[in-house]
Amino acid sequence: MADFRRLARAPVLVLGRAGMDLYADPPGTRTVQAARFFACLGGSSANVAVALRRQGIGAGLLSCVSDDAVGAFCLAELDRHGIDRRHVRVVGGDRRTSLALVETRLEDCQSVIYRNGAADLALCKADVAAVDWNAWSALAVTGTALAAEPSRGATLAALAAAGAAGLVRILDIDYRPYSWTSEAEAGAVCAEAAALCEVVAGNDLEFGVLAGAGGDGLARARDLADRGAAVVVHKMGERGAITFAGGAEFRTGTYPTRALKPTGAGDAFLGGLIAGLAAGQEPEAAVRRGSAAAAIVVGRVGCAPAMPTTGEIDALLARGPAPDRS
Repeated sequence: MADFRRLARAPVLVLGRAGMDLYADPPGTRTVQAARFFACLGGSSANVAVALRRQGIGAGLLSCVSDDAVGAFCLAELDRHGIDRRHVRVVGGDRRTSLALVETRLEDCQSVIYRNGAADLALCKADVAAVDWNAWSALAVTGTALAAEPSRGATLAALAAAGAAGLVRILDIDYRPYSWTSEAEAGAVCAEAAALCEVVAGNDLEFGVLAGAGGDGLARARDLADRGAAVVVHKMGERGAITFAGGAEFRTGTYPTRALKPTGAGDAFLGGLIAGLAAGQEPEAAVRRGSAAAAIVVGRVGCAPAMPTTGEIDALLARGPAPDRS
């Protein structure tokens, strides 16, 4: 088992994208009918960093944003949430920070993400070389950063450097089909990254991508654990998760919630999982913490600003274990 005690001794560096989210307002409004929007920080890696900060874990971001008003908005929001952004580089030219138009609707929720010339994919090996790995406890990567060069090579270099420095390495597969040239490419690259990590999380689809055409996603998750990953979480939506850790396998459920939207759950889950491990919890308790965080975030507007605090998660956990919905 990896030494997760290190997580409590230094901040976590999260690698990947930050962006601006625009939510049609008020909740329930369709984008086509919206007269106004609520703006907030978004992007999977920025969301994870905020989730960690809300639970008392120091967090920084390794990324790039565009040299324009949207990029400046993200930098200001990172500051407001207390995220260390010394390793966020501003890039010019045609690169643009991700922009998402999202609806706070559970059914038929429309989410339109603009990723043309994505600024975060400009991350390069020079950005990685500038990191003092001794200042961090872990490197958490969201798989979107692996979708294209130069970010792909930089991300794999970061995982290698973090491992050499003794950091805990965490991968949320975070497969977004529109970011990749093919599913086969995504499977091969994400599998390479997963093999470098002590903690890997993904859903049915994502482990299926790693398994390849016709492969078994659950079997692929189990194989990662057999090959040395300390914690592998195979998420199954409302049916909970199956986790492989320390030679054991266990199933956990999801917490009942009055959801407003389907977005943000995965990022909240990863933040809760890391926070639980940092607190010295066994993997099963840490997974339950992640599930509780996910249940809370889908009941609120936004992603980054919706991330729950330690007290809010503890209050939900105190009600008892999540039911197994198998």
